[in-house]
Amino acid sequence: MRAASVPQPPSSRPLPPHLTPHAQRAFSVAGTADTQAQTVEDFRVHIITWNVGSAMPPDDITALLGLHIGDGNTDMYIIGLQEVNSMINKRLKDVLFTDQWSDVCMERLCPFGYVLVTSQRMQGVLLLVFAKYYHLPFLRGVQTQTTRTGLGGYWGNKGGVSARMSVYGHSVCFLNCHLPAHMENSEQRMEDFESILQQQQFEAQTATGVLDHDVVFWFGDLNFRIDDLEMHVVKAAIDNNKYSILWEKDQLNKAKGNEIVLEGFLEGPLKFPPTYKFDTGTHTYDTSGKKRKPAWTDRILWRLRAPVPAGPAPVPAGPAPDAGGNKHGSLSCLSTGTRVTQHFYRSHMEYTVSDHKPVASIFTLQFPYKVDMPLVTLMVEDEWNSVADATARFKVAPNFARSSWDWIALYKVGFKHHKDYVGYVWAKQDEADLHRQEPQVTFTEEELPKGSGDFLLGYYSNNMSSIVGVTEPFQIQLPTSSPEASPSDSSEFSSEDDSMKTGSRSPSPSKRKRRGPRSNSRSGSPPAVEGLSLHCAQNDAPNGPAGGADEASSPGEKAGAGAEAGAEDAGL
Repeated sequence: MRAASVPQPPSSRPLPPHLTPHAQRAFSVAGTADTQAQTVEDFRVHIITWNVGSAMPPDDITALLGLHIGDGNTDMYIIGLQEVNSMINKRLKDVLFTDQWSDVCMERLCPFGYVLVTSQRMQGVLLLVFAKYYHLPFLRGVQTQTTRTGLGGYWGNKGGVSARMSVYGHSVCFLNCHLPAHMENSEQRMEDFESILQQQQFEAQTATGVLDHDVVFWFGDLNFRIDDLEMHVVKAAIDNNKYSILWEKDQLNKAKGNEIVLEGFLEGPLKFPPTYKFDTGTHTYDTSGKKRKPAWTDRILWRLRAPVPAGPAPVPAGPAPDAGGNKHGSLSCLSTGTRVTQHFYRSHMEYTVSDHKPVASIFTLQFPYKVDMPLVTLMVEDEWNSVADATARFKVAPNFARSSWDWIALYKVGFKHHKDYVGYVWAKQDEADLHRQEPQVTFTEEELPKGSGDFLLGYYSNNMSSIVGVTEPFQIQLPTSSPEASPSDSSEFSSEDDSMKTGSRSPSPSKRKRRGPRSNSRSGSPPAVEGLSLHCAQNDAPNGPAGGADEASSPGEKAGAGAEAGAEDAGL
């Protein structure tokens, strides 16, 4: 058995060569027991917030995702949208199929090795979390929450949607909010934010509330406006890039000094024009009869659970104070060794489908990896050239509880989520397994692809509602017997309200690992990917592959909701 080697771009889906060094870093801590964990590792997060104003997705979101200039080091994408079309006829369609925004994000990100980890929607508020497939085993205890604040808490047009997880043993929470509009509702916005924080509770051992997490990212259409200044003064400041004049009157910046609930929240300098309100299809601020005053309604902030107890946090040379006058600059850190650095904070003025402009920021989380071993290690031959080759062995960690409902799925490289499989077999516990250190499963011809390509295996844990082990990509080249299409179907995914239950997550690799000296078998022990599960629209719907008449409970259907809750901090 050998540790996972460095992934290489598969020939069928070429990836930029600059992705390889990053993959090498990630796999360097995911291998065998004698692997030495690195002292400090970088984990890069790209966050995007956009009020899309019920618009259809633009033709190309490459620039928004930074894929045209990316260095391949982004580990995770967090996409928070507001005002996604939630008309009744549109919502009914989204129940049956993927909503268009989720679809376009998956279509753009999955070929680069990103997998949908979790998704949560509350009417027009949508949160998507993507991560590189080899991180999946180390993203644990994934849970989502929603809080409605519209119409006194009965309507979900306003409120907050969150996703929390343990990232290599460090708790992180992402909170996407759409707060009340209008200049005069600043206090109501603060009250709603406080209500969201109070109501959102998670089933974790240590981080039960949003602010209990080591790191919190808060973003969305927060709807804070610019006080006092007249329209012509605001526009003159924008035209002359005198944004500092506007910072002082920004309601959120003013609230930071008065509201206890905002204590500890940091924000980078607002060095871009206000992102609201524009005439749709243009770069012109509102010319309608209402003539809304431009404002920075769309924001991204972050918070660390506690400051470093001894000595001030180091500040990089030359950072400007943030827009709220906070002198911490773009770097902050925790006593546990977690450091957060903001690399940029910008708007994307080129997009015109909405009356808001999208806002994006990239952060690096630096921390020691507390968890660096997958829960299930899958072993598979380098190539499957015949049906007889279609076998795999697996080894489980001592603290991992198997279930008769666990299953092992075959995925095509570039798959979108855990339901986007070609075929699967049950990882049932037979009597023979009790005496076997490495149980084996076999795929039948019906469960195999009809052509050749690059694939990988993933082990789905019913108890943890997630994929807890994946292999490196390997090649399948079977004799062509029929032109039938593979049974993989990603249309089962729905981003309907509560579509992803507690602990849901999904994988989608897009790389093949560099082969070292050829060996008889290859052991992919990528990060045990827990929490990776996409669920159907109803809370009681199955979250695994669809079985036949004799398989009333499809893989993952009996997933114990919250079985992994609280397990992430315990290293499960």
